[in-house]
Amino acid sequence: MPDRTRQLKIVRLGVMAYAEALELQRAAARARISGAIPQELLLFVEHPPVVTMGRTAKREHLTTSAELLAARGVELFEVERGGDVTYHGPGQLVGYPIVDLKRHKRDLHWYLRQVEEALIVAIGERGIVGERSAGYTGVWTRGLAGGPSHAPRKITSIGVHARDWVTWHGFALNVTTELSYFDLIVPCGISGVDMTSMARELGDAVTMRDAEDAAARAFGTVFDLEPVEAAVGSLDLGAAAG
Repeated sequence: MPDRTRQLKIVRLGVMAYAEALELQRAAARARISGAIPQELLLFVEHPPVVTMGRTAKREHLTTSAELLAARGVELFEVERGGDVTYHGPGQLVGYPIVDLKRHKRDLHWYLRQVEEALIVAIGERGIVGERSAGYTGVWTRGLAGGPSHAPRKITSIGVHARDWVTWHGFALNVTTELSYFDLIVPCGISGVDMTSMARELGDAVTMRDAEDAAARAFGTVFDLEPVEAAVGSLDLGAAAG
């Protein structure tokens, strides 16, 4: 019989408000910690415009007032993940891996490098060459394989949290994101960073489903798990949701 604990449950949430998705992933993490969910999870979601500030966020990196954010329809949250300030919005693939590192490696730095590697593999399917930037977390690109090179642009932001070695929060891959929203902040606290998207790099349309599928395959490969589709209603959140 196949080992179901080696599965990676792929849960596609569609468009969901940030607050709702945050409570869902917290409940999923509690269920993973308790063992009510025996498999690793990867939640895919697309958020309405929202700015989130991690544990190390500096107020000066939010260059727009909360009032002006609200006037533009952008919510603001302070959350427990690592990292500084970032933006989520339409056209961006947000992924929340709920992973028990006790079954992999009890090392958050190792985990961050694995998440980066999975995203490098995922965008590589479309010919976008991803790379790391020394001293920072996330994925950058200098362009397409075989094409002209440009200065590094950031295409993926990553910020995670863990308790009892179970992770939540995760990554934000710009697929067709409206990049002007990043002008409201200093993205990830990196002054002068040039944000980009898959659509900008390719000069062509990219579907969210294609990006999700590529990310699911890549996470399965990097973490040596079998991606399996799962409905959110099938998750045993039970008592963990309280």
